[in-house]
Amino acid sequence: MAYLLLFLSAFGAATLLPLQSEAVLVGLLVQAQYSVYLLLIVATIGNVLGSCVNWYLGLKIEQFKDKKWFPVSEKNMLKAEKIYQKYGFWSLLFSWTPVIGDPITLIAGLMKEKFWRFLLIVTIAKGGRYCVIYLIFSGWI
Repeated sequence: MAYLLLFLSAFGAATLLPLQSEAVLVGLLVQAQYSVYLLLIVATIGNVLGSCVNWYLGLKIEQFKDKKWFPVSEKNMLKAEKIYQKYGFWSLLFSWTPVIGDPITLIAGLMKEKFWRFLLIVTIAKGGRYCVIYLIFSGWI
């Protein structure tokens, strides 16, 4: 059940919902009854899959951007688009960051980024973030 909770929070946090998967991860790490590696893998997979939803929405954004429920502000979209235009697919390395990270993954879809490259870079970025959180939690950093 704990792994499912972590997966859902990581997935939701990456899909532009105001969730904090980091807090769930640290809470589970504190309990010290779960495999660290499995926690990191589950969090990464959930977060990457959530970003894949954003990429897909980006592909179809023209259909959705005027909907009431669309969770990205015009300001954040423009900010992410400028970053993406300036740095190209390398901007996906910032997909882990708060505020602009999720819009960047959406913009990648809008800009028709190749899915395989998107998946590779976002997995590195998101997995790296969870590893750094673990290293901070364990006192290595």
